[in-house]
Amino acid sequence: MKKCPYSAQREQILAEAISPVASELRLLDAADLISLLRFERYGNLADLVASAAELYFLPGVVNFGLGGDYKLDWGGPAEVTLDLEIKPQGVTIYAKLALAEHYAGIEINHIAFAKASADPDENTALLARSLKDARYVIHGEAAHAF
Repeated sequence: MKKCPYSAQREQILAEAISPVASELRLLDAADLISLLRFERYGNLADLVASAAELYFLPGVVNFGLGGDYKLDWGGPAEVTLDLEIKPQGVTIYAKLALAEHYAGIEINHIAFAKASADPDENTALLARSLKDARYVIHGEAAHAF
């Protein structure tokens, strides 16, 4: 995605929202994720992503996007990248989730607003609201503290 002045802010909003899902996925063995990518076991990857996401988001909000990549060198750290499709109400986000031993990161490839405003700040606020509304809530607070 061509970066715009709002890209960093939107990626930060998405990173905060998706962080518990990334943490769940980082509990999986990197070798298992790599083998599933290498042998194109996308259904299995979709199930793993759905299982991690169902703890924090309503069904169908966070989905595996049928692709990914990995970096694995002799003696070096492994990094797995998974394509995600994130669909809170009114927004569709295509992103790459990078998972490594000690961190995770997200990069938005494309974002589409169902009813985009001419004001980018309103679109960014809609993104934040939609992601918040798509989360499970316990006693008025998000299920996972950041």
